[in-house]
Amino acid sequence: MNNEELYHVLALLHTEGIGDVMAKKLITHFGSATAVFSAKKQQLLAVSGIGTSIFSALKAKQNFAKATQEIAFINANGIQYYYFKDTHYPAYLKHCFDAPVLLFRKGNINIEQQKIISIVGTRQMTNYGKAVLEEVFQGIKEYNPIIISGLAYGVDIYAHKLALKHQLQTIAVLAHGLDRIYPAVHKKYAEQMLENGGLLTDFWSGTNPDRENFVKRNRIVAGISQATIVIESAEKGGSLITADIANSYNRDVFAIPGRITDAYSRGCNQLIKTNRAAVLTSSKDLAYILNWEKEDTTKQHIQKQLFVELSNQEKDVYAYLLKEGKQQIDMIGLHCNLPTFKIASILLNLELKGVVRPLPGKIFEAV
Repeated sequence: MNNEELYHVLALLHTEGIGDVMAKKLITHFGSATAVFSAKKQQLLAVSGIGTSIFSALKAKQNFAKATQEIAFINANGIQYYYFKDTHYPAYLKHCFDAPVLLFRKGNINIEQQKIISIVGTRQMTNYGKAVLEEVFQGIKEYNPIIISGLAYGVDIYAHKLALKHQLQTIAVLAHGLDRIYPAVHKKYAEQMLENGGLLTDFWSGTNPDRENFVKRNRIVAGISQATIVIESAEKGGSLITADIANSYNRDVFAIPGRITDAYSRGCNQLIKTNRAAVLTSSKDLAYILNWEKEDTTKQHIQKQLFVELSNQEKDVYAYLLKEGKQQIDMIGLHCNLPTFKIASILLNLELKGVVRPLPGKIFEAV
């Protein structure tokens, strides 16, 4: 994306009444953010959801002044960004309807691989939570996953510190701009993370870590990863919101069970009780359900039917799996340009026809 387009993307995002969903809709409709601002009034009003108030807001001078200010910050501080139309935009997140148009980043982030997990939980972490998390890391480090969390007190920072200890890439998703670190006491860990991982946010410079920003941030934590693990949580808390968002994105959610008398196990126990999370008692559970286990060379051969009749969409999905191998359901839908509910139905039909095999972790492969 060139500087002119970045300037207009920022101006669009700063326009009152336009959020990520509407901004993506306008950019997709007109082809670019620059074209949005060049469009005539009747062209803009023809887009569903655009009324005269938003049309007028697009003309506000402060939008462009703020865009100029943010570009200056980006250039002065070596900030990079993911743009939703770019091929290197985080693949899991790209599938989420409310994913950010722009995701600012700092550090040495390589998020191309598929093994990405988010770890969340209470800020009042107990010794039990620490022991469990340490055991989880001992088991998953051989798979070299990327660890996502939020740099907050408690579970978040402990997950980042363990990732640093085991030399795993770790990324903090912030609830404020990249001009600060909150809480400030975690700045030294944030700086260490820049070497293998880094910082992500969709908030502009000058944005304070206000309460509502943490809730908004949680959609990125849930959406950017393959699965979310809740280590400990009270009956209410931000980690439960993250788990609900992950479920809405059709992602795997895991929770650590605890004693019914422990305040910071009640949230996890409730997630498990209501079937909103799988029980995680060992890292082996995680590796199996997410299909991280090594390939089983002795697996039973499944005879594929000959001369199977496939619809055009079924052919597209089958061809994609033949080319790419094992793929998660969201990735199949993304690359075949099909919504999740539709891709699930197609995969079921292909499975019944004997040409596709389901695997743990909502992953499928061609037979």
